[in-house]
Amino acid sequence: MLDLNMLADYAVRVEQSRGRRHPEPPHPYRNDFQRDRDRVIHARAFRRLQAKTQVFTRRYSDHFRNRLTHTLEVAQIARTVAAQLALNVDLVEALALVHDVGHPPYGHAGEKALDTVMRAYGFSFDHNLHALRIVDDFEMGYAGFRGLNLTFEVREGIVKHSHDYRAEDFPELAEFLLASRPPLEAQLIDWADEIAYTAADLDDGYEAHLLKLDQIRDGVPLFDRFYRKAQQWYPQAIEKLKFNEALRSTLDYLIGDLIQNTKKRIHDAGITSLEGVRAQHARLAGLSAKVESERLEAKNFLHQNLYFSEQLNPEKADAERIIGELFAFWIGHPERLPVSYQEKSRQEPLPRVVCDYIAGMTDTYICEQYEKR
Repeated sequence: MLDLNMLADYAVRVEQSRGRRHPEPPHPYRNDFQRDRDRVIHARAFRRLQAKTQVFTRRYSDHFRNRLTHTLEVAQIARTVAAQLALNVDLVEALALVHDVGHPPYGHAGEKALDTVMRAYGFSFDHNLHALRIVDDFEMGYAGFRGLNLTFEVREGIVKHSHDYRAEDFPELAEFLLASRPPLEAQLIDWADEIAYTAADLDDGYEAHLLKLDQIRDGVPLFDRFYRKAQQWYPQAIEKLKFNEALRSTLDYLIGDLIQNTKKRIHDAGITSLEGVRAQHARLAGLSAKVESERLEAKNFLHQNLYFSEQLNPEKADAERIIGELFAFWIGHPERLPVSYQEKSRQEPLPRVVCDYIAGMTDTYICEQYEKR
């Protein structure tokens, strides 16, 4: 039996943290990663996730995932995997909860639209780097410093959990050890994210009647395998309950493989320390080749049949139009920005300031601003 209180030799230890940008005295009953988790939960940017699109807007139903409920599902998966790998669960939970705070309104359509308008001015938009700006600067809840003053390990994980940045391309990120791999606690966040949304989007697509059961079974062999088992086990159950059983089994299968295959990679690489994890040429967390192939089948199915479906295209077009027109409006009329953003524009390029303002909005608020402009 795994002792969940014992960390592996390759885990991140809170007592060896590189600390915060602004030193703080220790808390009497919470360690630094627990404090980081709590600061994220109490942040305004975290609360706003409840009104940001994951895939479906509320036009379909308020039963579907939003960016906040998706984040909670990622945290649940990540904690489970971290515990089985004897990683630092407190750090993993903080990283899971903060991993999407940089997303703009309207889901990935909004991110694409913001990046497009920014590139016209020689900039870009990256939700991971925007999340770092949020926790380092935008959140204003403490008298002693700007931002949340998170530990280095959480800030590094925000930047590196899903993407490797080259030091020559991002000199401003030099403090984050860009030549090294992130700890396993950060690496598994991207996989928990991929697994969570694959299962969730199949579920929500089915519930929205945009995906039919036969269509999913034909396009996702992994799901079909478990659905056939559900039919054998529960022949009298209604279709939706069989669907739920198959989806739950699919989710367990992917999570189980992530745990076992990552353990195998750690063993095969002879990893005995955090430094060994960082020194690897490639990331260690991941699915086995067979299961990754099955996951990609499901992901490709979702891209072809849901994310780019005709039914969702009008909403994505609306998102691109609203963001594009509002961006152009505030570039042309910076005096119409809130006073705090007008002040920021004196220190930073106006396109970046306008982008920051839009990226922080919820779906509801950006529509209100579009009507008021």
